Amino acid sequence: MKFLKYLAAAFILLPLLVFARETDVYIGVSSKYNPDSLPKIAMAGFNAAAGAPDEEKQAAATVGEVVRADLMRSRYFEISDDIRQPDTANLGKVLAECKDKRIDYLLFGQISAGAGGDQWEIKAFLYDSESKKAALAKSFKGSSKSLRRTAHILADNIVQLLTGRRGIADTKIAFANDSTGRKEIYMVDYDGYNLVKLTKDNSIALLPRWSGDATKIYYTTYRRRNPDIFAIDLKEGIIKPIIKGSGLNLIGGVSPDDKRIVLTLSRGDNPNIYLQELESGLLSRLTDKYGVDGSPSFSPDGKFVTFVSNRSGNPQIYTVNIDTKESRRLTKFNWADSPQWSPTGEWIVFSGRAAAGHPIDIFIVDITGGQLRQLTADAGDNEDPTWSPDGRFIAFTTTRGGKRQIYAMDADGSAPHLIANIRGDSYTPSWSK
Repeated sequence: MKFLKYLAAAFILLPLLVFARETDVYIGVSSKYNPDSLPKIAMAGFNAAAGAPDEEKQAAATVGEVVRADLMRSRYFEISDDIRQPDTANLGKVLAECKDKRIDYLLFGQISAGAGGDQWEIKAFLYDSESKKAALAKSFKGSSKSLRRTAHILADNIVQLLTGRRGIADTKIAFANDSTGRKEIYMVDYDGYNLVKLTKDNSIALLPRWSGDATKIYYTTYRRRNPDIFAIDLKEGIIKPIIKGSGLNLIGGVSPDDKRIVLTLSRGDNPNIYLQELESGLLSRLTDKYGVDGSPSFSPDGKFVTFVSNRSGNPQIYTVNIDTKESRRLTKFNWADSPQWSPTGEWIVFSGRAAAGHPIDIFIVDITGGQLRQLTADAGDNEDPTWSPDGRFIAFTTTRGGKRQIYAMDADGSAPHLIANIRGDSYTPSWSK
């Protein structure tokens, strides 16, 4: 199992020395004109003012492209590009045209640059074609550097408004990558844009794990010649140690309330699962069985931890109750690793193989162990699964393209696609909360 690779590496290196307003409107996720279809949104475009410079026109085109792609990726809507942008005089006529074409909503907007040139304002309007009333009328402001993010936030607002569910367009994926010749931690927008290198450890950095508020990334690094746990503070721009010292220290996950981390430590004969209180530093042992326990992550209610252990022979997926410390085995596989609890609580995703000689694939198992589903097949080795914060998508690493890259797919295994074509091999992705 993969965490045993990390253990092996650790023990080799140890002797040697990572204007907006709130709304509570809820509209269903089926078309009012056809209950068996997704709601249809006409994208009438985002325009710059007449006579605006080319930079503003390009910014408007970018915003329209980003919002359109986000709404398509959400899988909640059907998008139509077949409606012109209205003005005050013909809005009613265009909405009537939408209704005739059985289009549920009309989305359009304007973008303009501030006096200083670095600030942009996006005005967005979403109209219900049946009632002819505005479902959304908002203004978003941001810098030129944050133009794509502002568009992502707009798309998430639309998802929240029309479905009552959180959007994921303004999320990121952290991961390790070896394009520099060393493994460092990077992050990228969920759609593959805005790649940022976060560490310069010039060593081995791996296993990034997001805090619940997405302001910190915890990871394991050999920057001091020992596998220690550090935290990247994205707001402050600083990196500081959390757990350091002799022995193995592998980050597993962060509790939903951001008060604890779960981790693998070698403080005895075998690595076991521990909890650490982040404020007090108090450390408590969660597992104490013969064998190697690792790859822990919290349940969404913070009451359980899932982990992998070879205590019964080959590595299998387990859960443990934090209060009682009672554990339960969920799988009977040839090999299993990297379990991650779904945000909705029903499933645990993991990588593994059902029989010797099979490739490594992605599976999900329910929390009783009674239901098992295979999500990838016949496409290289697939590992390191991580859930989107809404539980509808899974990112993972795969060798199907000839090198190890990060892909994403729907939670049922459909629609796998490359996140970004990044140099080098990528490992252990973690989707922000």
